[in-house]
Amino acid sequence: MTGRALVVEPSQPARVHRTSDLLRVVFGILCLAVVFFLGSIARETTSGLESDIVRGAQNSLPRLLLNLSGGVFAVAVLVVPVAYGVERLLRRDGLRVADGVIAAALTYLAALGLDWWVTGPAPDALEAALTRPLPGGGLTDPVHGYLAPIVGYITAVGLVRRPKWQALVWTLLALNAATVLVGGYTTPLALLTSVLLGRTMAYATMYAVGVPNRRPPADAVVAALRRFGLVAASAVRTDDGPEETRRYAVRLTDDQLLDVTVLDRDQQTAGAVYRFYRRVRLRVTTARRTFLPLRRALEQESLMAYAAADAGVRTPRLVATTEVGSDAALLAYAHIPGRSLESLDDEEFTDALLVEIWRQIALMQAHRLTHRRLGTNSFVVDDENRPWLTDLRAGEIASGDLSLRIDTAQMLTALALRVGEERAVRTATRGLGADAVAACLPLLQKVALNRSTRAALRKDANLLSRIREQILELRPRAEAEPIRLERIRPRTLVTVVASAFAGYFLLSQLTHANLGDIFERANWGWAAIGFVASSLSYVAAALMLLGFVPERLSVWRTTIVQLAGSFVKLVMPAAVSGVALNARYLQKSGVPPALAAASIGVSQLGGLVFHIGLLIFFGYIAGTEQTPSFAPSGAVIAGLLVLALVCLLVMAIGPLRRFIVKRLGALFSGIVPRLLDVLQTPTKLAAGLGGTVMLTVSFILCLDASVRAFGGSASFAAIAVVFLAGNAIGSAAPVPGGIGAIEAALIAGLTTTAKLPIDTATAAVLLFRFLTFWLPVLPGWLAFTYLQRKQAI
Repeated sequence: MTGRALVVEPSQPARVHRTSDLLRVVFGILCLAVVFFLGSIARETTSGLESDIVRGAQNSLPRLLLNLSGGVFAVAVLVVPVAYGVERLLRRDGLRVADGVIAAALTYLAALGLDWWVTGPAPDALEAALTRPLPGGGLTDPVHGYLAPIVGYITAVGLVRRPKWQALVWTLLALNAATVLVGGYTTPLALLTSVLLGRTMAYATMYAVGVPNRRPPADAVVAALRRFGLVAASAVRTDDGPEETRRYAVRLTDDQLLDVTVLDRDQQTAGAVYRFYRRVRLRVTTARRTFLPLRRALEQESLMAYAAADAGVRTPRLVATTEVGSDAALLAYAHIPGRSLESLDDEEFTDALLVEIWRQIALMQAHRLTHRRLGTNSFVVDDENRPWLTDLRAGEIASGDLSLRIDTAQMLTALALRVGEERAVRTATRGLGADAVAACLPLLQKVALNRSTRAALRKDANLLSRIREQILELRPRAEAEPIRLERIRPRTLVTVVASAFAGYFLLSQLTHANLGDIFERANWGWAAIGFVASSLSYVAAALMLLGFVPERLSVWRTTIVQLAGSFVKLVMPAAVSGVALNARYLQKSGVPPALAAASIGVSQLGGLVFHIGLLIFFGYIAGTEQTPSFAPSGAVIAGLLVLALVCLLVMAIGPLRRFIVKRLGALFSGIVPRLLDVLQTPTKLAAGLGGTVMLTVSFILCLDASVRAFGGSASFAAIAVVFLAGNAIGSAAPVPGGIGAIEAALIAGLTTTAKLPIDTATAAVLLFRFLTFWLPVLPGWLAFTYLQRKQAI
């Protein structure tokens, strides 16, 4: 039979949205951020570079020649892209020209917005880096009004496929940029910003509207197979593969069946964002490669197929591999009649089948091959109930022990989800060996498993623990300590990002303050009073803890523990460090862990109640200071109304309401009995409440003294409101010690609520943070070392 093959395939979209374009947008934004950051901190370097370029060019080239060449290149830069657009229209490729025009328009609007931001709200250092004075007055544009749109246009129209046009346009752009630069009409960073903005907006446009679909259809796949002498009678799209592939069931004219996998170039980046996240978070040996070029992906899967077959693993035979044009490649496998392991009924999971699955994995591991995607969808069970290993795209040869053990942990968990942990461990021991199963014990962590398995574990959160128990029954002395697979934890990443934002806001405040003059006029007597108030806070914190712990504790040692907390805050968020240190101290003092947690919960609850109460009280007092009668101001009333609306909204949302009630129930279930114990000792209760109030008041006094040290004048109530609100924000910020967040919040509060000048507020906050955070670090470290030596923490 040599006629046309029967093709069954859904119609392909005319345009596709490529993940690679989205990644380029993200990369472009990051590059712009880096350029802005470097421009802000390296102004002297960039200014010197500009001066050298301009002075050298103007000394060696006549001004007339510079102006003439600049005009010629400016016209050419506009004419050539227009000529290319006309040529594309004549060839009936108007959609790409339309894409280019849209990208150019959006880039122009973005350039206008960026110009407004740089010359307005942005730091002055950035404006100085991206602009320079014009000879006739005024400043140059931070972003070129025509260069950036042209870059966006030529990127979107796809000049990469027309190398001659691409070389011509980019040469003209480079010459035009050079003449504008040496003429003194721009800066190097402005040129770089224009190029980055143009390309970023072009890729954003391409991702939003899509690009023409160049994926070869099924007819092209059939034609590629014919080059191997494989004449297809039919080809049916199945779409049962991973998201980055297409699958076809092909029947040849001799009734042979093939399973054809098509790799599309524009789909090679599918899932790349998630893989990049995993690669950053996990160690390199445990994470898949983020991105493979088409040719490399084809070679890797082919190599894995041949290596697995040579190892004796039961896997479909690779019949043919080839590229399909320049944008796709295919791999043709002999079809295995059967069903996916995932689709089997529970009663079909016999012990014999499970043991045979593990024997296939044992063959893989004996030849140092890893699959990296093992699961119930990785095997096909044929008519004779034999498992066949499939989907080798992510596999690797010459794998290390860690990768092999992760494969075992992954498959063990996937099977335990279907047949239970006892059968999964028992059959794995028979097929793989008890030692190999025990070796995966430290890898039984959620972070080591693939996405689908982790999602399934949400329904049975204790499964991994039960698997560990089954393995330890076989090998009681097996290594069970989890191996650290995470290179960076999400909490750490959030901390770094939050610290960066807080630092940026703090630096933006510091740029507007003339701190040198302020510190010269400082009254250091008030600073000494602030130091005394800060020192009293540690005694207050000790009384606060002692009052809510019925057991007898040393006042001196408890105070030393609070001082040690000033050192711990350097590496942990403010809301966490004190709780962890106090819990450790109470346990070392003989208080049972549950009662220690309850005591700290009581003290934290008391602190929260007093904090909110004092905030409302001082807020009311501060509000009445702005009104003619003893009545709250409009701002206080508005704040109370907003708070009430938030509470009503929270209580109206069922899941959120149940979550809060559940958390409060768990909190009070341990706190209430402990609180009743404290209430039976009035002196303890008085110490706890007195320490709570004293702790807050001492910090307010310290901030007030810091303000007065620099000549500031504000009411005690306003200072109290600023501290209470700023401290709440700092405690919520996931950064060590609230660095950056507290400073920014206090400066903003002093300038808005207390009406202090920005320079005075900044100096006062820096002094306050020095007295309460930075100065106690060294004594805190000494206290921490002392407590460790005494085994008190």
